[in-house]
Amino acid sequence: MIILHQFARTWGLPNLSQFCVKLETYLRMNRIPYQIAESLPLKAPRGKLPFIDDEGHRIADSRLILHHLQSKYGTGRDAHLSSEELATAKSFQRLLEEHLYWISMVTRWDYGDSNWQANKAAIFGVLPPIARDLAAAVYRRKIKGQILGHGIGRLSHEEKFKLGKEDLDSLADFLGEKPYFMGKRPSTLDASAYGILVNIIGGPIESPLKDHALSRQNLHDYCRRMQAEFYPELPWRAS
Repeated sequence: MIILHQFARTWGLPNLSQFCVKLETYLRMNRIPYQIAESLPLKAPRGKLPFIDDEGHRIADSRLILHHLQSKYGTGRDAHLSSEELATAKSFQRLLEEHLYWISMVTRWDYGDSNWQANKAAIFGVLPPIARDLAAAVYRRKIKGQILGHGIGRLSHEEKFKLGKEDLDSLADFLGEKPYFMGKRPSTLDASAYGILVNIIGGPIESPLKDHALSRQNLHDYCRRMQAEFYPELPWRAS
């Protein structure tokens, strides 16, 4: 049995971590049995969640975990895609995970005190007060450094959100009226897209990025459909 180590559920979402949602959605898409172990990054092999324990084999990084699952269990939602479609899906996945993700991280870690307090409580609230405040301060400094190193952190908030809105528009325009990003059947791209978009749209973190995402009705509807299909136990509460 696979043990999926991730944050505790909160905010009415599958997870506050975009990549935890990605991985759990992939497991559910492919009907791979698993159990959840609530954890914190402090306990993770690479200092990040998610990671899995598969019969004593601990694997971190959602990309490497998917490769492991595909190799060991013969899973994959993309066999129906052509080579050209696979290339398109991979490009959108990179847009989501290497660009839009970082702009969404700004909204949690470096945009308004109320956002930071909500983020801090959700992640570190299980710790005793002194440990909570210390761990939160350390991780906030670390993640703000990563955002700066990425390059996004060197831009003004106005510039960051302008780029994020362009990403959202590209996603909305490509999705159109399709049920899933690559057509009538879900693919790995949907696990990634849902994980990032639902965290922008569905959580309590307020920003121009969220406002713009909500203005694109098909992105809102997409998240609602994905949650109803793969997480029917979680009622849809987004704005």
